Amino acid sequence: MNQSLTPTRPHTTDPVRATPATGSRFGRFGRETGYLLSGLPLGVAAFVVAVSGFLLGLGTLIIWVGIPILVGTLTMARFLAGAEREHIRTATGRPIPRPEYRTGGMTHVIRDPQAWRDLVHAVVALPVRVFSFCVTVTWLAGGIGGLTYFAWSWSLPDSDDQELLVDLMWGVESEAVDIAFHTGAGIFLLLTALPVVRALTTAQAGLARLLLADARR
Repeated sequence: MNQSLTPTRPHTTDPVRATPATGSRFGRFGRETGYLLSGLPLGVAAFVVAVSGFLLGLGTLIIWVGIPILVGTLTMARFLAGAEREHIRTATGRPIPRPEYRTGGMTHVIRDPQAWRDLVHAVVALPVRVFSFCVTVTWLAGGIGGLTYFAWSWSLPDSDDQELLVDLMWGVESEAVDIAFHTGAGIFLLLTALPVVRALTTAQAGLARLLLADARR
């Protein structure tokens, strides 16, 4: 019986559809937290480059200097978009398909739709990144601070004009109740930190997938 001499094609894995990175739940929580916290400085840098470069290039188009400025701005936006794709891949384990950018001279860069999508993302993503950063820091700091409130509450100012939080809320003048309240609030914040961080990561990464992914896939 003759056997086919055609070599068997090896099984390959599409990097775009790769299985999400495995690891512990807390490991993923740490990566997502790092993604949200690092998103603010990256977002500020991207916003400044995008807005200042676009306005400067647009204002100098009449003397033709604006064309290379716009090209440089779009190129930098492409670089920052690549950094965002890498952050999302690390945090979620789900890569964003990298678009096929146009190659050639300056006119090809300016006429590339994806280059402008990268620029738009650099602008509109900043409010989302600021919100995600503030909520993440507040949630984690509040949780840790509340859980350890019993250890540092003594350092708070103690005077007749300084009232406990539970006294202000419910009129209860009890240090033990105040400590129990803050500890319970800290436990609640820490227990809910994982789904909150996951939701923020999904929202922030979802905006990037909408603008930075290959629209043809």
